[in-house]
Amino acid sequence: MIVSWNWLKKYVAVTASREEVEQRLTMSGLNHEKSIAHGSDWAIDLDVTSNRPDCLGHLGIAREIAVLFDAPFQQPVPQPPTSGAPISEVASVAIEAERLCTRYAARLIRGVKIGPSPAWLQDLLLAVGINPVNNVVDCTNFVMFECGQPLHAFDFAKVRGGRIIVREPKPGEKIEAIDHREYPLESGMCVIADASGPIAIAGVMGGAESEVTSATRDILIESAWFDPLSVRNAARKLNLHSPSSYRFERGVDWRGADWASLRCCELILQTAGGELAPGSLDVQTVIPQPHQVTFRLSRIPRVLGIEIPADFVRKTFVGLGLQVEREEGQAMTLRAPSWRRDLEREVDLIEEVGRIYGYDKVPDEVPVPMTASHRPTANRVWDKVRRALTGCGFDEAMTPSLVPQVWAESFSPWTDGPPLVSNQPMLGVLEKASQNLGAVSFVRRSLVPNLLEAKRINEYRSNEDVELFEIAKVYLPQDSGIPRDPLLCSLVSSRDYSTVKGVLEMLARSVNCDLQLETYPCDHDLLDVSQSALLKLNGDTWGWLGRVSPWGRKLFGLRQDAVVAEFDLSLLEREAVLVPRHREVSEFPPVTRDFNFVVDIAVRWSALETAVRQSAGNLLESVCYRETFRDESKDGPGKKRLLLSVTLRSSSGTLTGQQLDEVSQQIIANCDRQLGAKVLA
Repeated sequence: MIVSWNWLKKYVAVTASREEVEQRLTMSGLNHEKSIAHGSDWAIDLDVTSNRPDCLGHLGIAREIAVLFDAPFQQPVPQPPTSGAPISEVASVAIEAERLCTRYAARLIRGVKIGPSPAWLQDLLLAVGINPVNNVVDCTNFVMFECGQPLHAFDFAKVRGGRIIVREPKPGEKIEAIDHREYPLESGMCVIADASGPIAIAGVMGGAESEVTSATRDILIESAWFDPLSVRNAARKLNLHSPSSYRFERGVDWRGADWASLRCCELILQTAGGELAPGSLDVQTVIPQPHQVTFRLSRIPRVLGIEIPADFVRKTFVGLGLQVEREEGQAMTLRAPSWRRDLEREVDLIEEVGRIYGYDKVPDEVPVPMTASHRPTANRVWDKVRRALTGCGFDEAMTPSLVPQVWAESFSPWTDGPPLVSNQPMLGVLEKASQNLGAVSFVRRSLVPNLLEAKRINEYRSNEDVELFEIAKVYLPQDSGIPRDPLLCSLVSSRDYSTVKGVLEMLARSVNCDLQLETYPCDHDLLDVSQSALLKLNGDTWGWLGRVSPWGRKLFGLRQDAVVAEFDLSLLEREAVLVPRHREVSEFPPVTRDFNFVVDIAVRWSALETAVRQSAGNLLESVCYRETFRDESKDGPGKKRLLLSVTLRSSSGTLTGQQLDEVSQQIIANCDRQLGAKVLA
């Protein structure tokens, strides 16, 4: 942000030198980059952070100087005279895109005479790097650099029907901007239209058709609040950035729109003549309320480590524009001004006091009380997952969020919705991304494709044993609103299916020792139907596991088998038991019984394991799969044998033969009843 030294002095009577002002501004958070002489003036370049859009105008900087130097601050009070018929008789405003525009104010000036601006106005604009155009446009630019509120002037004679409509573009609409280039308009943008079509891209640039020229006599002044994200997206898509879009992207003062409109009209009447129509067309769809914050004086030494006088604190708040609504002892309730949306919490106010008082006045050795903060459950669960997987030999990977279309469509177990298209090109971070996979980038719906590509790269470089995992977000489209972005963990392994399943079982138990992993059949083209599963924890879907199918290996160019898994970390967070617990180990010996069941070939091991666990009761310690055997000559067609071992143990005594026989019969009967499993002697 470039400000004029002479311009600043119009609002604040400061006796300090320019160099001292620059130094104090730097120490208070507005870093001074450089100053360049401009005739009898100085152009001061200040670095304004994104949370301080109020300092994107001279009034905001002057207010900071006034508070820092305890100097009087004077903001102009515009009072332009009005005459003639009210604006409501000849013009109207309608907001159809209420999400994109919550306030639109318009005023009408008749009979202006377009010409050069006065020398004082041209000099101030040139000092901040703006070339003068004419007295009307220069006034709109002056007010924008004065208060940070962008404005626009329309040639009212070219606003067909005298009607302003704020809406989204219609399919196929285009506009010729004042730079005389044509731009295609897309859904999600906001346009200012008249009865015939668009006349401006809201917050970005006006249209050439309604541009103010030497023939203009009546002008309509626009002062509005446009959605920052909409303006930012439109400016990027059209590659059309301007001082107006820069300010709208960071958020302008919603309540300051009317002041800026009056101020601009006052200056136009002084420099271009004309008559201001009484009234304004001020349409408001939402009225935002400033933040109310409770502040305690006792918190200052707790945070800053020093005492600051109460009088200084109160004077600072009043100087910054905060309104003191209530005081009780050392506590006060304040309402932040509309131009300071960043003041939301007590610590924000403490920071304001600290930077105005001067951080250089805080001794280096000042003791600040420290207390350990409580780490959120989510972070602790993520750490457990990382430790468990690295302990099993996995390395953590980081991959891009954008993928080619073929990857985006190869595996999407979490949603059937189409992948979101990104307007940012892929940067070729992954090798295969640069190989004829299409120039369009899609936002990933799964982490698995990127990990498979990482495995392919490692195989190509003769790193055969690749064990990788990644914790990151995916982006799942929804019917309405913003996409859902769950945090997932995915892994790819060169080990076999059963080993990776065991890793996941261990992972679940590391978070909660009572969690039991359940597996169910699933059907995904990327996964081998004979070695894949839908994973559930306590009946809720957790994720998917499977060996990559031949089609999947061909798609990703893999030479060797790979097993992949993907699961939702939020379920682990919900089920986590992070307080360490212990279980006593039984002092009595375990007993292992082997079972050889003949089942239909379609029966899965997971179903048989579940049936065994249901019938063994509290005496069950573990169920272990041994092998699968097929012999049609002995068991008949469509049959197979599943051999397993069941370990039983009691915590109250040595198991008797009768107890073992009872449990064994329960297991046999339950497996027969649920799955038709016949035990072999």
